[in-house]
Amino acid sequence: MTDLQLRSPQKSPAPDLRDPSLYLNRELSWLQFNRRVLHEAADARTPLLERVKFLSIFSSNLDEFFQVRVAGLKQQVAAGIVERTADGMTPEAQLRAISSVVRELLQEHRRCLMDDVLPALAERGVTLHQSLDGLPRQDREHLDAYFHANVFPVLTPLAVDPGHPFPYISNLSISLAVVLRGPDGEERFARVKVPKIIPRWVPLTDPRSCVPLEQVIGGNLESLFPGVEILGWYLFRITRNTDLQIESDDEADDLLSLIQEEVRNRRFGEVVRIEVHASMPASLRQLLLAEFTDQQEPPALPLTAEDLYEVVGLMDTADLLSFSALDLPALRDPVLHPGTSPRLAAARNIFDVIREGDILLHHPYDSFATSVERFIQTASEDPDVLAIKLTLYRTGGDSSIARMLAQAAERGKQVAVLIELQARFDEENNIIWAQRLEDVGVHVSYGVPGLKTHAKVMLVVRREGDTMRRYVHIGTGNYNPKTARVYTDFGILSADPRLGADLSDLFNVLTGFASPAGYRKMIVAPRGMRCRFLEMIHREVAHCRAGRPSRIMAKMNALVDPDLIAALYAASQAGVPIDLIVRGICCLRPGLPGISETIRVISIVGRFLEHSRGFYFFNDGAEEVYIGSADWMPRNLDRRIEAVAPVDDPLHRLALRDLLQLMWQDNRQAWDLHPDGSYEQRRASSVEAERAVHRMLVEAMKG
Repeated sequence: MTDLQLRSPQKSPAPDLRDPSLYLNRELSWLQFNRRVLHEAADARTPLLERVKFLSIFSSNLDEFFQVRVAGLKQQVAAGIVERTADGMTPEAQLRAISSVVRELLQEHRRCLMDDVLPALAERGVTLHQSLDGLPRQDREHLDAYFHANVFPVLTPLAVDPGHPFPYISNLSISLAVVLRGPDGEERFARVKVPKIIPRWVPLTDPRSCVPLEQVIGGNLESLFPGVEILGWYLFRITRNTDLQIESDDEADDLLSLIQEEVRNRRFGEVVRIEVHASMPASLRQLLLAEFTDQQEPPALPLTAEDLYEVVGLMDTADLLSFSALDLPALRDPVLHPGTSPRLAAARNIFDVIREGDILLHHPYDSFATSVERFIQTASEDPDVLAIKLTLYRTGGDSSIARMLAQAAERGKQVAVLIELQARFDEENNIIWAQRLEDVGVHVSYGVPGLKTHAKVMLVVRREGDTMRRYVHIGTGNYNPKTARVYTDFGILSADPRLGADLSDLFNVLTGFASPAGYRKMIVAPRGMRCRFLEMIHREVAHCRAGRPSRIMAKMNALVDPDLIAALYAASQAGVPIDLIVRGICCLRPGLPGISETIRVISIVGRFLEHSRGFYFFNDGAEEVYIGSADWMPRNLDRRIEAVAPVDDPLHRLALRDLLQLMWQDNRQAWDLHPDGSYEQRRASSVEAERAVHRMLVEAMKG
């Protein structure tokens, strides 16, 4: 017998589920999401003005990405941080990759806008002129009159010379860099800001035709610089770091004052991007790079050509959102008229209805006004309601809910509101409402130090005879009527005593010094949520290995957390079928042989922003379904207060399971994620009907 025959078969080593090759980069995955948004603008099946809207959303998304994500990476590089992400990339490598992808996307965006959408609109009689060239004399006279009456008094040209240092340039504002020649023959530079307080799109004599405000200013520069030769003018725009830096160990006595100060300070944040019009000469580009570098506070990196992004055509296309709002129904999606749950449609006291059983909500198909707003309004007016407690993450500038809470306090009810002052890009609105609510006697809290409060929960305490009963709303979306019309979100109205007790404990955490050992039904982050989700994933693995049926379905905005991804990989290796609906960032690679063969991932991008989060575990037939505020990201699980609640009503569990399965049938808005990180949009074959989940749900609502 040979040595070879004596040897036992060698087992291949188990794959390392934390190997960087198994993970997609967070930032590049986000850019893939924005590519899907851009595709909606390029898709001829999308109504024309909705295509304009998607072009705007793409640009505003990219602005936020640079203000926060790129800014953070630049800070890491400046600080010498070389720590790698789960996918193995350093901050510097991520910046290089981002720059390459963004430039490619910007070219696609320009082609879509300039070569496709704007010409198509012009064919329908809606014209956005790129310049004043070629306009008839009547329109030129109209614009000149508009400029002198409405624009000229607001403008402040700022010269740059030995007596005038380079001016402060505000974040995301369009500027004209004007090159002048004075009487001495010397060239001079001046900056003219395009004011945001004046509408960007200036209508011509035909109200369906307009021209950008910056072109009107550029065409009238001689009024700003009389007697000076104007050699040329060129558009530019900068993006600053706007992420608030609030450390968990800050010892500020007043968090409100600290946030106010940080909001003021971020106006002077580090410049992370300079957009310049393609016509701008190299000498002027170098001047901007040098001047903005000089203004940076150490240890910021010097600005280079890598930070310059050339714009061909229209600059700051985020402003197209207002243009897309033109009152032309034929060029827009049909108006959505949300429905009302049959149980809420009757003219009965909403507390009586909730007491009879939980109410499951799915916005925007279910009316936010006749459910959540009605719940708050009734609570504010009902003489038997003694207390209202609620979390506000994004209030919006004109918050009807905040006004109702103020009215409740004025009626003598105990009203406690947790306002998250660090809700990104909503800080100023939240500060204003916090002060207004405090002025009318609302107990305003700003949460737990070092943690953002992202939970979407409300508690109402009502006296009923000799007892106190608690009513709750737990949801996945903000208490914001405006976003409730365009975001998809789940919610539950309930009188379950255990949920009520859980929310009482949670609000005591948020407003006081409570630290409960656990919760009866809810899953709350940061204590316990990751462990609980991991336990439920492991439980499906145990069922599968024992030969019992198993399945996981989950829907969320983002999947980033390495612990949960590794657990999903292990579950897939055991044979558990896993279907994930992840709208945005997904760092998991599905379909990898021996790693994730049973995992499928889709992203749905369409008319509504998919914002709902739902989690389904088959559990050997004892199905468990949860909804809540948390994505599977480290920030949600470790650095935020999040709340997820079980769906107990069997009919509601069935409805949510069926809804998740319906989304998998989509062949119009759904994109399949491939192992390499690329996405492919599904298309109906020649023999099947087109199934777009948003359209199907709107039509189902009509009956």
